[in-house]
Amino acid sequence: MRRRIDITRPVLWLVALVLAVLILLPLSWLAVYSLTDKARHFTLQNFVTLFSDPDFLDPLLTTAIIAVTSAAICCVVAAPIGWLVSRSDMPGRQTIRALMTASFVTPPFLGAVAWELLAAPNSGLLNQLFRALTGAESDAHLFDIYSLPGVIFVISCYTFPFVFVLVANALDTMPGELEDASAILGAKAWTTARRITIPLALPALLAGALIAFLQAMTLFGSPAILALPAGFHTMTTKIWSLFQYPPKLELAAAAAVPLLVLTILLLQTQRALLGRRGYSVVGGKYGPPRRVELKGWRWVAMIFCLIVLLNPVFLPYLALLNAALSPNATTFVTPSTLTLHNVVFVFTELSATALVLKNTVILGTAAATIGTILALVIAYVTTRRLIAGSRILGLLATAPVAVPGIVLGVGLFLSYTRPPFVLYGTLWILLIAFLTINLPTAYQQLQAAFATIHPELEEASRILGATRLTSLWQITAPLLRTGVIATWCFIFIGVMRELSAAIVLFTSQTKVLSVLIYDLNESGDLAAIAVLGIAMLVITFAVVLAVNRIPMFGASAGARLRNS
Repeated sequence: MRRRIDITRPVLWLVALVLAVLILLPLSWLAVYSLTDKARHFTLQNFVTLFSDPDFLDPLLTTAIIAVTSAAICCVVAAPIGWLVSRSDMPGRQTIRALMTASFVTPPFLGAVAWELLAAPNSGLLNQLFRALTGAESDAHLFDIYSLPGVIFVISCYTFPFVFVLVANALDTMPGELEDASAILGAKAWTTARRITIPLALPALLAGALIAFLQAMTLFGSPAILALPAGFHTMTTKIWSLFQYPPKLELAAAAAVPLLVLTILLLQTQRALLGRRGYSVVGGKYGPPRRVELKGWRWVAMIFCLIVLLNPVFLPYLALLNAALSPNATTFVTPSTLTLHNVVFVFTELSATALVLKNTVILGTAAATIGTILALVIAYVTTRRLIAGSRILGLLATAPVAVPGIVLGVGLFLSYTRPPFVLYGTLWILLIAFLTINLPTAYQQLQAAFATIHPELEEASRILGATRLTSLWQITAPLLRTGVIATWCFIFIGVMRELSAAIVLFTSQTKVLSVLIYDLNESGDLAAIAVLGIAMLVITFAVVLAVNRIPMFGASAGARLRNS
C-alpha cells in the first residue's frame, strides 16, 4: 500500500503562525502606543488623562448607559418573541423568523439613517405626519432621534435579533419530553417553566445579553450618525475624534483598554455564573417540543411580534424606499411625484458607485471564503486538541471580539503602513481587517458545530489510510455543511455591515459601500444613501438565498468514508 505523506502538522503550524500575526501584530502596536508618549517613551499619562478628563469620563458613562440599557431591552423583547416562535402555536411563526433575519442583516448605520428620515425633529416623516394629523406648530415634534434615548432605541432595534436567534435555537432543541414529564407529575405551567424551561434556556439568554452588551458598547456607525449631531460622544466616536488633526493615537489606544478589560470581566462573570451548574440532555432520540396553545391570544401574539418588527424592518425599509423614489428624501412620495432620478443618478452619475460596489463584493467574497476556511481549521485544531497550545490558539481566535473595530483599524493602520508590510492604500489591509473582526464569531460557530461530530468518524477514516486533512475535507466538512454555509453567510454579511475599521483604513481607491454611505450622510445626500442602502440589502439577501440553495457536497460523508 502506497504510503501517504501527512502534511497536517506543518499546515496547522502555518495556520497558527498566520493567526498570531493577524491578531497579535495590531494588538501589540495598540499596547505600545497606549503606554508611550509621542517620543515613544514609557508613560502612564494616557490612562491618567483618560480617567481624569471629563472629555473622556462623560463618553465612558454614556457608553455604559447605552450598553446596559440596550442589553436589557433586547432581552425583554427578544426572549418572549423567541418563545412565541419556537414553543407556541402562534400563526406566522416562519414569517416572523424570516423578518428577524431581515433585521439582522440590516447594517445598524443604515438603520440609523432610516430613522433619521423617520424621526428627525423637523424633517422626520413621522413628525410631519404627527403635525399634519394634529395641527401642531411647525416646530413641534413627537420623536427626536438625535438624543440618548434615540441612540439606545436604534441600537436595540438592530441588536435584539442576536438574542432572539440564540434563545429560539435553544428552545427549538429542548426536548419536549422534559416538560411533558413535569406536567404528568402535577407541576403547573409556571412551575415547569421555572424548573425546566428557563434553566435550560438561561445559558442562551445570558450569552445573548452579553452579545447585545458588547455590540452596543463597540458600535460606531449609529452613535456617529445620531449622537454627534445631538452633541455628545460615546467611547467609539470619541476614539474616532482623536484621529482628526492633530491625531492623538496614544490616547485612542489607551481609550480601548477599558473596553477590553470590561469585555474580559463580562466573559469571566458569565463563566462563573454558568460554570457552577450545567444543563444537558442525556438520552437517545427525542421528539420536538410540544406547542403551547395560546387559544384566543394567538393573533394578539402575532400582532405584538409584527409591532416590534415595525421598528427594525417595516418602517425603516419604507423610509428608504420613499427617499429613493421621491424628489425630496424627506417628503412623502405620491404617484404624481414618484421618480427614478435618484436611482439613475447613483448608478450613472455618481462616479464612486461602480468602484465601491466592486470593492465591496470582492472583499465580502474573499473574506467569507478565507475566513471560513481559517475558522474551520482553527476549530478543528482546538476541538480535537491536535497541537500543543491549542487553547492559546482558540484564545487568539476570539481575542478580536474584545477590541472595537475602529481601534483595531488603528492597530492595523500602525502595523501595515511601515516595512516590511506596507499594505495601506490596497484592498489587502481591508481584507485583513474584515477577517480579523469576523473571525471570532466564525470560529465560535464552527467550534460548536465540531462538538456535535464524534471524532470516531475521523479515526475510522485514518485507520483506512487517510491523513487528518483528508479526513477533515472528505468526512467532517460535509457533515458540517450547514455550519460552514452559515459561517460563510455570516462573514459576508459582517463585511457588508462593517464601518468601524473601514472608516480608518480606506482610501479613495479602496472605499467600500459602508464608507460611501457614511460620507454621503455627512454631506446630507439622503436620497443617494437610500438607493445605495437598498442595493446593499438586495446584494445581502441575494447572497443568503443563493448560498442556501447550494446542494450537498457530492457524495455523502458515509460514502466517502467507505471509499477512503
